[in-house]
Amino acid sequence: MKKLFVFVIITGLLFVSCTDTKKHAKGIYMLIDTSGTYSMELKKAQSIVNYLLGTLHPGDTLAVARIDTGSFSEKDIVAKVMFDARPSVANSQKRVFKKKIDKFISSVKSSSYTDISGGILQAIEYLNEVDPGTKYILIFSDLKEELAKGYVRDVPFELAGFNVIALNVTKLRSDNLDPKEYLGRVGKWRVDVGKGGGNWRVINDLERLDNIFSD
Repeated sequence: MKKLFVFVIITGLLFVSCTDTKKHAKGIYMLIDTSGTYSMELKKAQSIVNYLLGTLHPGDTLAVARIDTGSFSEKDIVAKVMFDARPSVANSQKRVFKKKIDKFISSVKSSSYTDISGGILQAIEYLNEVDPGTKYILIFSDLKEELAKGYVRDVPFELAGFNVIALNVTKLRSDNLDPKEYLGRVGKWRVDVGKGGGNWRVINDLERLDNIFSD
């Protein structure tokens, strides 16, 4: 009877420990725009991934996916990992992850269209399945969505509990002629994320990446 009691106590402590670890874990899904001239910005995306690899801890999850013609697909995930509790294993995972991203950046081809909505929907699905304590969707893009014929994305985002952060939202040539285009583009995504219950931010100063986790 005593042994059973001890077993129950130990099991309970392990359960509480695992639950507490999960509660404090971060889940990050980063979308990288590969369309048109924005593909020239990808070295910056590489730097952001390196920053994340140096910041995340055991138990955290990181996935990086491309935004292309049809982004609501697991096939667009370039690399994904949940970092092991053992530091040596976690460091090895980070090295493997970095190699995958470096290879992707060096070989990626520019896409003709920009399915940002599909990418967000895929990110929501992925992070809900992983179910970390806090969820982040990072969008490295100029936020100009262009869908190929036949693609329908009139699905509302379900973003309660999500932090959606746009990074490096560069201004297009037409934005210089009419700044309302830039403001309207950013405002549209802010409204869509807000309607879904998510928190929206824009970080264009990539020297201040520490602000990603400032919520």
